[in-house]
Amino acid sequence: MIETNRGEYSSAISLSKVLEWAPDLVSLYKTAGTSVRNHGLEGVRAAVYLVLDRSRSMRPYYADGTMQHLAEQVLTLSAHLDDDGTVPVVFFSTDVDGSTDLNLGRHRGRIDKLHQNLGHMGRTNYHWAMDEVIDHYLDSGSDEPALVIFQTDGGPTSRPAAERYLCKAARLPLFWQFIGFGDPADNEFAFLRKLDTLAVPERRVVDNAGFFHAGRTPQTVSDDLLYDRLLQEFPTWLTAARSAGII
Repeated sequence: MIETNRGEYSSAISLSKVLEWAPDLVSLYKTAGTSVRNHGLEGVRAAVYLVLDRSRSMRPYYADGTMQHLAEQVLTLSAHLDDDGTVPVVFFSTDVDGSTDLNLGRHRGRIDKLHQNLGHMGRTNYHWAMDEVIDHYLDSGSDEPALVIFQTDGGPTSRPAAERYLCKAARLPLFWQFIGFGDPADNEFAFLRKLDTLAVPERRVVDNAGFFHAGRTPQTVSDDLLYDRLLQEFPTWLTAARSAGII
């Protein structure tokens, strides 16, 4: 399914296909492509996952369209890396609230609709969502790398469990890019910074996580900055994972 337009590098899904299926995402697609090139990821193929926090404090971000917008940003990024036009999405709070696929061309309003149908918003537990992603990846039978974009507005209720899952998952071809929404001064994000810096190789075989704080109003973060931060550590992990025989 890889097509090349004149003057373009070979994206997994071509600009012509995005114009056909999702013309409203063309601007995001072009911006994501620039970031992919700037990070030396031309031709790299990787699955992209999206994990979304549904804890009670997240309610305003669903109400104002922030979560739908993030999903569209991630979907257009995936179009450069994965040719199936699909991003598996996991919603979590106390447990896994639900999971679905976000498809290019069938993305409009999808996150908002699903969120409204999932009911109660609970506490924050990362590890159940991590387990869901790991199971999905293993069940897929893929041996290609995967970029997991994991959004949250605070630390988990069970921090030891989240840390344990991340360290165990370091032996799989999964890179976890955490993105935080909320007050940058909030101590809740200290745990995410800790996950980003867990010792290698004492705790995990490679550094398999990054953290980016998007602030109180993530929709005001420019698309080019968001993509730059989402991809900032991914190339380094790819190199380390290949050296370790993980990929």
